[in-house]
Amino acid sequence: MENISEICIPSKGWGFITLPLIKKMNHMKTMKYILASALCLLVSTACSGNKKIEGNMNGAEKNAEAKAVAKESGKLLVVFFSHAGDNYAVGNIEVGNTKIVADYISEITGADQFEIVTHKYDGMAYRPLCDLAKKEQQNGELPEFEGSIDNLGDYDTIFIGGPVWWGTYPQVMFTFFKRYDLNGKTLIPFTTHEGSGLGSCVDDVRKAYPQANVLDGFSMYGHDVRTHKSTVVKWLKGIGFGE
Repeated sequence: MENISEICIPSKGWGFITLPLIKKMNHMKTMKYILASALCLLVSTACSGNKKIEGNMNGAEKNAEAKAVAKESGKLLVVFFSHAGDNYAVGNIEVGNTKIVADYISEITGADQFEIVTHKYDGMAYRPLCDLAKKEQQNGELPEFEGSIDNLGDYDTIFIGGPVWWGTYPQVMFTFFKRYDLNGKTLIPFTTHEGSGLGSCVDDVRKAYPQANVLDGFSMYGHDVRTHKSTVVKWLKGIGFGE
């Protein structure tokens, strides 16, 4: 049996690769083997390095774009629906979770507010409300809401917020989407939830307004909104709003 020795070649991310060499191998063949292995390593390292740079550039460009949007945002508006009363995880509350987040946004950015108000759900317990919300969604209902926005043209950037009911915004918000044309504006979705995240809210806003600049959304647990204002501050800073 031929005697076996080993040689170690540096390998990115793995320390060293141990390669078996047969002692009786011709010296010239051994050197060619080492050089070829080193060349492969350099090519591999260069490729992975390029990928990392590309990823960093994309992140930087995305952050710069968000800050540019904030810098040129013009007048701001927060449009939101919020449900007070019986809520999952927080019980019976006087101020809805989404309104608290909307108030944070207005406080930090100076944005005006328009609250989508309907009394259809007043006094409803959590479970019956869930059943009603599901029925509204299945039937494509568009509940009416109070009030109107007469100066919508004054606003360039609009935050759009609500709770997540059955995977998306409550149907009353789709009534708003149908009534008001927000195409051409910058739209920033946000939600409060207890496990649904953003659901399909961002996609639904994009479907409603295909000519709008819809930014990535923000979601927050409803049971955190009263004690985690810093989370909203951090999000807003990340998209260029606030110090």
